[in-house]
Amino acid sequence: MKIEWSEEDNCYVVFLPEFTRAMQPVSDGNSYGEAAQKGQEALESIIEFYQVEGWSLPQPKHLQNV
Repeated sequence: MKIEWSEEDNCYVVFLPEFTRAMQPVSDGNSYGEAAQKGQEALESIIEFYQVEGWSLPQPKHLQNV
């Protein structure tokens, strides 16, 4: 999960880079904590959807801080 501040949206936005079939960003929040919680909920929903569709879950990638 990658969370970053969006000046354009004036909130924290959540990306799940490994899940290329999901529209990005997957969620947002007014605080970092809220964005993380909503991101976790989005991740759970996306995993469930992948399983229903019979799609393989992506392998985790290691992101480095820039």
